[in-house]
Amino acid sequence: MTAIKHALQRDIFTPNDERLLSIVNVCKAGKKKRNCFLCATVTTERPVQVNVVKVKKSDKGDFYKRQTAWALRDLAVVDAKDAVKESPEFDLHFDKVYKWVASSTVEKNTFISCIWKLNQRYLRKKIDFINVSSQLLEESVPSGENQSVAGGDEEAVDEYQELNAREEQDIEIMMEGCEYAISNAEAFAEKLSRELQVLDGANIQSIMASEKQVNILMKLLDEALKEVDQIELKLSSYEEMLQSVKEQMDQISESNHLIHLSNTNNVKLLSEIEFLVNHMDLAKGHIKALQEGDLTSSRGIEACTNAADALLQCMNVALRPGHDMLHAVKQQQQRFSDLREQFARRLASHLNSVFVQQGHDQSSTLAQHSAELTLPNHHPFHRDLLRYAKLMEWLKNTDYGKYEGLTKNYMDYISRLYEREIKDFFEVAKIKMTGTTREGKKFATLPRKESAVKQETESLHGSSGKLTGSTSSLNKLSVQSSGNRRSQSSSLLDMGNMSASDLDVADRTKFDKIFEQVLSELEPLCLAEQDFISKFFKLQQHQSSGTTTNEVEEMDGVAFSRSYPSGVPQTVSSEKDMIRQMMTKIFRCIEPELNNLIALGDKIDSFNSLYMLVKMSHHVWTAQNVDPASFLSTTLGNVLVTVKRNFDKCISNQMKQMDEVKISKKSKVGILPFVAEFEEFAALAESIFKNAERRGDLDKAYIKLIRAVFDSVEKVANESQKTPRDVVMMENFHHIFATLSRLKISCLEAEKKEAKQKYTDHLQSYVIYSLGQPLEKLNHFFEGVEARVAQGIREEEVSYQLAFNKQELRKVIKEYPGKEVKKGLDNLYKKVDKHLCEEENLLQVVWHSMQDEFIRQYKHFEGLIARCYPGSGITMEFTIQDILDYCSSIAQSH
Repeated sequence: MTAIKHALQRDIFTPNDERLLSIVNVCKAGKKKRNCFLCATVTTERPVQVNVVKVKKSDKGDFYKRQTAWALRDLAVVDAKDAVKESPEFDLHFDKVYKWVASSTVEKNTFISCIWKLNQRYLRKKIDFINVSSQLLEESVPSGENQSVAGGDEEAVDEYQELNAREEQDIEIMMEGCEYAISNAEAFAEKLSRELQVLDGANIQSIMASEKQVNILMKLLDEALKEVDQIELKLSSYEEMLQSVKEQMDQISESNHLIHLSNTNNVKLLSEIEFLVNHMDLAKGHIKALQEGDLTSSRGIEACTNAADALLQCMNVALRPGHDMLHAVKQQQQRFSDLREQFARRLASHLNSVFVQQGHDQSSTLAQHSAELTLPNHHPFHRDLLRYAKLMEWLKNTDYGKYEGLTKNYMDYISRLYEREIKDFFEVAKIKMTGTTREGKKFATLPRKESAVKQETESLHGSSGKLTGSTSSLNKLSVQSSGNRRSQSSSLLDMGNMSASDLDVADRTKFDKIFEQVLSELEPLCLAEQDFISKFFKLQQHQSSGTTTNEVEEMDGVAFSRSYPSGVPQTVSSEKDMIRQMMTKIFRCIEPELNNLIALGDKIDSFNSLYMLVKMSHHVWTAQNVDPASFLSTTLGNVLVTVKRNFDKCISNQMKQMDEVKISKKSKVGILPFVAEFEEFAALAESIFKNAERRGDLDKAYIKLIRAVFDSVEKVANESQKTPRDVVMMENFHHIFATLSRLKISCLEAEKKEAKQKYTDHLQSYVIYSLGQPLEKLNHFFEGVEARVAQGIREEEVSYQLAFNKQELRKVIKEYPGKEVKKGLDNLYKKVDKHLCEEENLLQVVWHSMQDEFIRQYKHFEGLIARCYPGSGITMEFTIQDILDYCSSIAQSH
């Protein structure tokens, strides 16, 4: 095996700069045995690479060749099959599993041991050795570049080691110094031996000479030790001398520490005293202001405000740990609490008096506005109270109970005041709408039973089939004058019959101005009061960021959020909600009064709902832009719902009345009332809704109304007995088309085209039906001619037919001289005149269409004569010019 190893090293691995460290003779398991060698090698150059090489004998000779090489780093597992029982089989796991059978167990164990040592020395990745005896796997490998791997590796190094460059250079120098080194190796060896002996002798002499120097050195060391002992003795004496000094210095240091500690404590004590004096001392002037300050003058209010702020700062000072246990601090805190309680009680009492006094003063000014449609100005009242705004904020932060009591009292006083003012204001508005005087009459606002309301509504709207709200059909409220004044609790407004001429555009414009003035007066009143509440009661008009708990109380039926000063739970609901709740309590009468006013306007004229819808929508839109959740926005939004319902009800009533309309059987129909009233409604609506926010509501109403008008016209036309259906359809759809063309309503373009088409179709139908066959016998004659031509007889041969010869044609033509034709046309004109109404003025249009139709028939007859009776010279006894003259003279005579 050694010879094979040397041969492999020489022939295969030395040329590749590799060293062979271990070898094992193997064959593949389970196959025909063909021996080969597995070799463990390392490269001589750095970095060192470790390989497992498969070498086999060539088939053509006795030399060996390299077949396969695997890098050791690719080896994952070495499986020895059995760690106890000796077995020549083992597996190597590279990219796949290679199964081998060694020629002997010893070679297998030696090869596995070498693999394990190479793995420990050169690889970071550790290979798994399974079923391998622990004796083969050593725990550590000696380190160092000059050491060999171990075991078989050492033997390889002993057997063969190459000289390095330095060794080769030294040998060459030695051999150059001796010329016969190569020719006479023995003489060269003897010379080297002699030189070695000389060097050994020199070395011994050097050692002997150095012994004297050692003796001298030892002597010097002894002397140095003696000097050290003397120095130690002196140091000991010095230490004893300093011991007493140390004790004295310790005493001085301890004394200085006590003095420093005392000074530090004094400084801290002074700081605490200064803190308490500076932060918990209230000036005498402030105390006097809190106890006796004048709350009626501006200077006194300012002094009380400053004193209250100073007191709040003293009470809210953040005490340091232990301060609250000092008797003086407790005493001062109690004094502050007494001052706060005393001033809060005095402030609350004064503000309650101010509320009452201001309420009485404001009530005295109501008489000035009794006959005017204006609301009293509360600006002076607000201006006087805003002087106390900072004190209210102080009260809110220090004594919430009294702050809450003031809030309730203010709402009670001011709500009663506003209720009187607003009710009188709406009373004036109702009087101006109905035209009564305050001295003689008052509009009843007391609730009535449903039957009474229904009866009154019927008397207002009338029982005719025409549209409610139009100038031609509505009744108007008339107030019966009376010299005697009646009780205020009874209804003093009599609902009488009204003439159609009393209700015109001026009345509606007057209502519109009054309604707009009502809204214009209410808006600034509510906004001013809301602004005052937020400033006076220190309620921010934005969402609060508080996240703690809250208590909710009932203030006369109104939910009211309650917050607390520091140290107690804060409000969860926003201060914005609190403002809205207060506004709802103060102005609780606005919404019902507005609803009553709206109901009155709707009873006076249902078309007033159009004005109210536009005005209310605009004011709601304005209020929502300012604050969508404010009291004003919410209230106006609720009232807008009522107005929208009245508007929808107005449209529904008009559609219902269209459906229920009845026509006289003895008189001609003409323009139907609801068609004329739709024209009035559309004209009024267009003038009202110009640039309005709720245009979409009107467009939807237009669609509903116009469809109802179309259906009702169709229905009336079908039921008409006196007037032909085509006339009813023609006149009314012409009127509708004219109305829509004049008003240019964009959402009704399709209906306008439909109305025009219906008008044109029924005009043509009426003309054809009414004109009929004015030359009846002649028409029958030519119908027979056309029938013969249709049967296949040529046109020029028709004259040979016995019934249709030239004599028969002349005989029929003689029956229609010009005089008879003119008489027939005159009767037709009278008939058409009876059918058509004067309002629409379509007589000339219809007559002109009939003239054109008659001329068309005349030309048709002439054409048949020319084609069927060519060269006969037969002509009608009247010409087209005669027809034109007849029609013109008939029209002028009538």
